[in-house]
Amino acid sequence: MTTVVILSLTAVLTAWSGFEASKWGGEMSIAFSQASSARIQAASAQGEAQAARQYDLSIYTQWVLAQADGDEALSQYIEERFSDAFAVAFDAWDDGGRTESGPFAMEEYVPPGTTEAAEFADRADQKFEEALVNNQRGDNYSLLTVLFALVLFFAALSQSQRLSWRRYTFLALASILGVAGMIVLLTFPVKI
Repeated sequence: MTTVVILSLTAVLTAWSGFEASKWGGEMSIAFSQASSARIQAASAQGEAQAARQYDLSIYTQWVLAQADGDEALSQYIEERFSDAFAVAFDAWDDGGRTESGPFAMEEYVPPGTTEAAEFADRADQKFEEALVNNQRGDNYSLLTVLFALVLFFAALSQSQRLSWRRYTFLALASILGVAGMIVLLTFPVKI
């Protein structure tokens, strides 16, 4: 009777561990997919920021050339065409006495897409870490499945022993492993 209870309970625990391993594997896949999506969005936003920087650099180069030629009218005309992000940095650079290397070196210069790229990159890193945690959880449940399979093995092996001390030894071993597995199982997070 004890063997039947151990076998039945262990069969259920084995199935539960397999189910949880599968669920956490699914969560891992979702998190990796979200990390990949966030990386793509970060790259897109970074491309937008890079294009804005390129535009600002081109127009600033024209401003520098106009300044070198002493053409104030052209310099003013070019300044009116600065992007909003660059105009803020340019004004800060100009107000600061132009001591920095240029408007691009100013902390005020934040082209469109820069902040979004950083946010998406952070989200990608978080989702990647979450995926790794979920992967470990799935692996932990898989290991429990193996442990419970060992319990089933020892419990079944106990039934084929003719000597009672051997039967009880295998049954005790199965019980000890089963209880240890249940204790460990209780510490694992559940995903339904």
